Amino acid sequence: MSHDLSRFRNIGIMAHIDAGKTTTSERLLYYTGKSHKLGEVHEGTATMDWMVQEQERGITITSAATTVFWKDTRINLIDTPGHVDFTIEVERSLRVLDGAVAVFDAANGVEPQSETVWRQAERYHVPRIAFLNKMDKVGADFEMCLESMRSKLNAKVILAQLPIGVESAFRGVIDLVSQVAWIWKGDDKDSPFEQIPIPSDMSDDAALYRQEMVEALADYDDTLAEAVLSDSEVSPEMIKTALRKAVIGLDLVPVFVGTAFKNKGIQPLLDAIVDYLPSPLDVPAVRGVAVDGIVAEGLRPHSADAPFSAIVFKIMSDPFVGSLSFARIYSGKLKVGDAVQNVLKQKKERVTKILMMHANDRAEVNEVSAGEIVALVGLKFAVTGDTLADIDAPIAYEAMKFPEPVISLAVEPKSTADLDKLNQSLARLATEDPSLRVSTSEETGQVLISGMGELHLQIIADRLLREFKVQANIGKPQVSYRESIVKSAASREEFSRAVQNKTFSAWVALKVLSSENRGSPTIEIVKKNNIPANVYAALKESLDGAVSSGPLCGYPLVNLKVEVTDFSFDAQLIDEVCYKVAASNAVRAALEKASPVMMEPFMKVEIVVPPESSGTIVSDVSGRRGRVLGLDARGHLQVVQAEIPLAELFGYETDIRSLSQGRASSSMQFSHYEPVPKNLQDKIMGHV
Repeated sequence: MSHDLSRFRNIGIMAHIDAGKTTTSERLLYYTGKSHKLGEVHEGTATMDWMVQEQERGITITSAATTVFWKDTRINLIDTPGHVDFTIEVERSLRVLDGAVAVFDAANGVEPQSETVWRQAERYHVPRIAFLNKMDKVGADFEMCLESMRSKLNAKVILAQLPIGVESAFRGVIDLVSQVAWIWKGDDKDSPFEQIPIPSDMSDDAALYRQEMVEALADYDDTLAEAVLSDSEVSPEMIKTALRKAVIGLDLVPVFVGTAFKNKGIQPLLDAIVDYLPSPLDVPAVRGVAVDGIVAEGLRPHSADAPFSAIVFKIMSDPFVGSLSFARIYSGKLKVGDAVQNVLKQKKERVTKILMMHANDRAEVNEVSAGEIVALVGLKFAVTGDTLADIDAPIAYEAMKFPEPVISLAVEPKSTADLDKLNQSLARLATEDPSLRVSTSEETGQVLISGMGELHLQIIADRLLREFKVQANIGKPQVSYRESIVKSAASREEFSRAVQNKTFSAWVALKVLSSENRGSPTIEIVKKNNIPANVYAALKESLDGAVSSGPLCGYPLVNLKVEVTDFSFDAQLIDEVCYKVAASNAVRAALEKASPVMMEPFMKVEIVVPPESSGTIVSDVSGRRGRVLGLDARGHLQVVQAEIPLAELFGYETDIRSLSQGRASSSMQFSHYEPVPKNLQDKIMGHV
């Protein structure tokens, strides 16, 4: 097909775990003719879940990309994970997508990870449509889902389809735009469907919901508003135009219904993707940010005629070609053999191959242009978040921010010969996964890997042993603690040293204060006249190092601000070493005075449980030093909302199943850090 950007859709499928994202993706592939056999998650045959670990566990771990065609429109599709441990995969996919389909379990509505991915989409201004999946499931309730989206997501949702039947009686949908009913004759993938007039027993409900939709859209489209005010007929074309405008403007979220597993509602969903989600031409020109000393800010239109630019959003190790760099092409064209600028690294890169991806299969192409999502081979310096651009027209797109890990485990090679292999393998995995941290324990010399949760580290460990063939012993997961301070404190330290019969000295005065910043400590140095840049650089370098670990156990510091209030200066006696040592000593002295404390990660936990077991679960939460935040009803089940220290949650899913005769389930995500109780802090530090 021609490179008509108006016929491109770059979209992602996002949802809570088990809402049916991958099953929905598999149906999209089947009905667009991309695959000729339906893959099933529960059988380990899903095309988009190609990793061994995904097939064994029946979950999505890494985002998979593919391209399909529907009604002369090219759809670049990314299926993202739903488990909170792999939220980084969703983050970097949403960073480069123009639109998204948010999938919800029709019996559960908005679940914890639904909220997380929704907020990520909000942050990147990604237009969405919603798909209420599993309408055939016991407890399915589209009105409950709409209400939960309004209350929990603060979303302006409107119903674009009305289900015909519910639970086991679900058999079709009413399209409120065209006022046509779609009826499927069976549950099989090749079951025929027919389009018929709206059933008479549902015509009143359909008219009511259509009127609601038209009135909501009238606020965003003048033509439609005039038709409503004059009682003129509102045509399907008018509604489609207004609805597309409202979706792209992030004003409304239309809701569609179906059951992917039973093969109902997928063809209308494909129509909705084409009709309502944006093409690259519908989203604003991409804004480049200013990077000191490298590039100024600017705008780059989505056009094949503009200078080339792209962002690398994912790195994947490949046994055949080495490293694959997944990139979204925002502007211009790229050919095999072209040299491009890695703007942030200030390095030239040469593209040796360009691959169109279908999960882990690929096809080589010679040229790509604006709007496409491809994998590039040959890049030596690129990491996730880097911008590639025309050498003569550089631009830098905003980099991605990644969360700090909350859990660690030790990896010990079985022999000295395995150590190099371990380090090389971990370096490749860390390049692939920006949420993975690799470090070496100063006390034991062990290699530590840190990540977002137990499952995250299990997958990394499994890949080390099976994929990279590393012979190693894997330790038990440990909590990644942090350190902070209770009160503010000040210190002034001086350091001098003699060099070739000349004595150099410097003193530094500073304060340490509590801060709301949960990331790395912030550092402010007082500005003084006529101070050489190397003095500020020496102070900054020393302070960065001094606050990288706390005074109690060496854990990273959080919620901390360092203010250098004064320092000495003698133009005849400048010695960077004196400034570095004085600054480092001053920070350490101030931290000791500031009542340092250990901080532990708390997780926000949602437990879905039968009512008769809720009392037992609530008692168990209290026994884990947790707090119950609320109890809600969800159909015939109860939902316990709680905050619990991560240290008390290892093996939690197994524990709550035994407390509820196997009927409870939970999901959790990082919430915040809190001080560790004094008795536990003493125990961790070995004082008891």
